[in-house]
Amino acid sequence: MKIVFMGTPAFAVPCLQMLIDGGYEVVAVVTQPDRPQGRKKNLVPSPVKEAALLLGLPVLQPERMRRPEAVAELATYAPDLIVTAAYGQILPKAVLDLPRNGCVNVHGSLLPKYRGGAPIQRCIINGEKETGVTLMYMAEGLDTGDMISRVVVPIEDEDTSGVLFEKLSLAGRDLLKAEMPRLAGGRLSATPQDDSEATYAPNLSREDEQIVWSAASQETYNRVRGLVPFSGAFTLWNGETFKVWAAKVAVQGQNGKHAEPGTVLSINEQGVEVKTGDGSILLTSVQPAGKKVMSAADFSRGAAMKPGTVLI
Repeated sequence: MKIVFMGTPAFAVPCLQMLIDGGYEVVAVVTQPDRPQGRKKNLVPSPVKEAALLLGLPVLQPERMRRPEAVAELATYAPDLIVTAAYGQILPKAVLDLPRNGCVNVHGSLLPKYRGGAPIQRCIINGEKETGVTLMYMAEGLDTGDMISRVVVPIEDEDTSGVLFEKLSLAGRDLLKAEMPRLAGGRLSATPQDDSEATYAPNLSREDEQIVWSAASQETYNRVRGLVPFSGAFTLWNGETFKVWAAKVAVQGQNGKHAEPGTVLSINEQGVEVKTGDGSILLTSVQPAGKKVMSAADFSRGAAMKPGTVLI
């Protein structure tokens, strides 16, 4: 059985490695084009491309998988099955119709909840207690295909998106591994999604990353951990970006009870305490504009920020 694998971030690498370790014939890997990163804007390959090259696999990087020339190139590999995991593009019908055994996707949520490109970050930001991985047949819509199987993964109170990415990545690998013998035999019976229960997880915008101090402390904490280790949550201090990389809900007290949300209540080695809509939160790892990430203890020793400062 000839398999084409499609994926881009580190989330997808364990699935690719499992296929190789399992003795399956991966004839090509499709991933997103190299993207500029850092101040020098050097082109950086995706984690899936790096893994594929180490495994000696052919790599395709079409800018748009919908373009006829991209479809034609893929067709030359005559895949029997296409496996995707966080590829990052919706596949056109011409691609979906290529493999006789279909196109399956390893999606990081319990569908039909959290369809879209940022299900892991958004389930943490929204305070969910569990999520999971769904193995599904791909359709022309956004994560709308019939479901083959799924596995539930609990979300711990201190899980960041980075931690949950790792958990779901391994859960997805194991789920795909369990189903591969059946997928090799042809198309499987699958359960249609109930569209009335669908929710969506679009890619994050800068607006999603900004802390809203009038929100509850738990909501603010969820936003911070939902953006680690990727973009990070931010607020504005003196008109400049002030990023927050770790935080914890403060013990309820009378300190700053009547202060405006966003007011800095105290700064010490334990954290920068900031008033929220229903209490306060301790910022324990921060990054002022133009500086490196630092602990609250390091920040407190030389901080120009003072109690009474209002963050926006």
